[in-house]
Amino acid sequence: MVSRAVAPPGVVECIAIPRIELPTLLLALTIYGGWLALTWHWHAVPLWLTIPALAWLVAWHGSLQHEVLHGHPTRIRAINDALGFPPLSLWLPYAIYRSSHLRHHDDARLTDPFDDPESYYWTDELWAALSPLGRRIVAVNSTFLGRLLLGPGWSIGRFFYFQSGALSRGEAAAWRIWLPHLAGVACVLAWLWLACGINPLIYAVAVVYPALSLMLVRSFAEHRAAEGVRERIAIVEHAPVFGLLFLFNNLHSVHHAWPSAPWYVIPKLYRRHRARLISGNGGLLYNGYPDVARRFLLTPHDRVLHPLGRAPL
Repeated sequence: MVSRAVAPPGVVECIAIPRIELPTLLLALTIYGGWLALTWHWHAVPLWLTIPALAWLVAWHGSLQHEVLHGHPTRIRAINDALGFPPLSLWLPYAIYRSSHLRHHDDARLTDPFDDPESYYWTDELWAALSPLGRRIVAVNSTFLGRLLLGPGWSIGRFFYFQSGALSRGEAAAWRIWLPHLAGVACVLAWLWLACGINPLIYAVAVVYPALSLMLVRSFAEHRAAEGVRERIAIVEHAPVFGLLFLFNNLHSVHHAWPSAPWYVIPKLYRRHRARLISGNGGLLYNGYPDVARRFLLTPHDRVLHPLGRAPL
């Protein structure tokens, strides 16, 4: 059962959501249209402009996928899923992201090394099973700089390792996800290589990898182990640029308090309930992402081992 018990006590917020959310549809049009235009004109636009713009759009697409899996921009899941399906990042099937992220919203289990799919914490047993090199990588990955540089490779490598096991065992559920995803990847690669003349390896290294680095900026400090559920959810204020990239999930306590709220409503909810949200999360507040980088550039965000062993029940 997914918990929704992290809204500020005593607050009942009624959010009017239209049947079709035009801001999200316009966002999707911007992302897909921008991606198609930039890849088509790959050889005409200077690479110093094209590559960062494409990395931004692929990261933005990840934020769009996060939005649609929460039931936007329509009330018809098939339409929403179709909007999030195209694999611009190549490596992550939307269906896996959807199921894993919704499990993450079992808020009572936030940060738990076993129950929270998005936890970066380890138990003593899992840590003991790591090789010395693996422990070193995990330690570096717990710093802001390490997360940007090594995080994408570590995340993709571990993901493929576990998924390859499921596929090699012939698990039908895994193949039902991966076959359509691979067909989508084939379409993306055909567009890149055959239509636009872009080497897929260059796209993966120069666009997909930095795009995932951008997304890891958001997830780096958004959760921290604590006794109280709401105290595990951070807030990053004063982030106009990254806030737009992350569709305002930098105000992460709002998202966990009202998971169905569309992205363009989050700032209003935050302004309305700011005092209670900050009080509820124990003051886990950052003054923009430069503040996050300053605090944790070479310093671990928290202990690698979960300080409580497991998230308290």
